[in-house]
Amino acid sequence: MLRASVFMATSLPGDPVTIPAASTLLTDLRDRLLAGPSATAVLEQWCLERGLAQDPGLVAHAVPAPERPASPAQRERLAVPPEALVRYRRVRLTCGPLVLSEAENWYVPSRLTPAMNWLLETSEVPFGRVVQALSPSRRTLSLRLLSAAAIPDKAGLAEPLFAIEALLLRKDGLPLCEVGEVYTGAVLGAA
Repeated sequence: MLRASVFMATSLPGDPVTIPAASTLLTDLRDRLLAGPSATAVLEQWCLERGLAQDPGLVAHAVPAPERPASPAQRERLAVPPEALVRYRRVRLTCGPLVLSEAENWYVPSRLTPAMNWLLETSEVPFGRVVQALSPSRRTLSLRLLSAAAIPDKAGLAEPLFAIEALLLRKDGLPLCEVGEVYTGAVLGAA
């Protein structure tokens, strides 16, 4: 069970401290992710507010995995012809020592700048931060609650709570990428 102090809400000096339920926190995070322009921005703000790490910046650690070509349905959602290059990137997003999510990303490199493509290929910068200059927006394709979400206060740090599939779009509505994210119990508290 996560320590109660992990769930303490921010309060002004002299105000009583409230301890919201883990399910309330989980609902709040899901709502923010569904409404936010970028999962990276939402998670960095979440880490800062929750005090999950001294440096709330996210790091995208590459996960060695075989190449997964975009499916015909993904290519259609990305609005690319069959011969267009779509790159695959799989990462674990961390905030300090906590693995908040694991994400698969199929992106269209021709819609990014050379510098953005270089960062995605050679760095641990999260996709949302790399493409921030393009002022992207996010369109959710699906949200699935996973078994650990039924009793989130009992979920371990590595247990998957929910999964989101989404498109990240340029200002003109053209898709930059399709992402599949699985969020873990670590989003609810510190190690």
